[in-house]
Amino acid sequence: MTTTPTTPSERSAHARHGYSSLQIAFHWSVVVLVVANWFVGQGMSEVFEAREAGEPLTQWGPAFVHIALGIAIFGTMVARLLTRLNRPVQTAPDSKHKIMALLGKINHWAFYAVLLVMPPLGLIAWFTGSEAFGGLHSLLAWVLVLLIAAHLGGVIVHLILGENILRRMVRPTAGS
Repeated sequence: MTTTPTTPSERSAHARHGYSSLQIAFHWSVVVLVVANWFVGQGMSEVFEAREAGEPLTQWGPAFVHIALGIAIFGTMVARLLTRLNRPVQTAPDSKHKIMALLGKINHWAFYAVLLVMPPLGLIAWFTGSEAFGGLHSLLAWVLVLLIAAHLGGVIVHLILGENILRRMVRPTAGS
């Protein structure tokens, strides 16, 4: 049976095992921004390739939207990282699945790395016309897809095991 934490130290310990409202807002904002950017990514690639081929460009829209969303992702991820460093979230001490906890931690930090590196690579590719940086940016987009698949797979496995960890990213920890 779970009891409601009543003392400040109990609330502090409890809060470390859940996410704050701000952390949840950052998470879902990044989800929406990444999904939106994925859909305009192909249009950006076409604009980039046409520009490199010296073709006249009449449809700059996808490029500007992709760049704006990428900058928004970067800014949100910086804020999210600073918030995470200021308020770490730990695996519940009674978690039976230590390997899954480790894999989850690796997956989360890989998200931070990829989502903080991709936007600068994309900007460098765009402003220098570098196909190498563009290729790295595109490769990381596929790495991101794999990270998302692993992340969602982990959530499903936890649900099958009877652990509703999704609740932590939907409902903030009390008092946060």
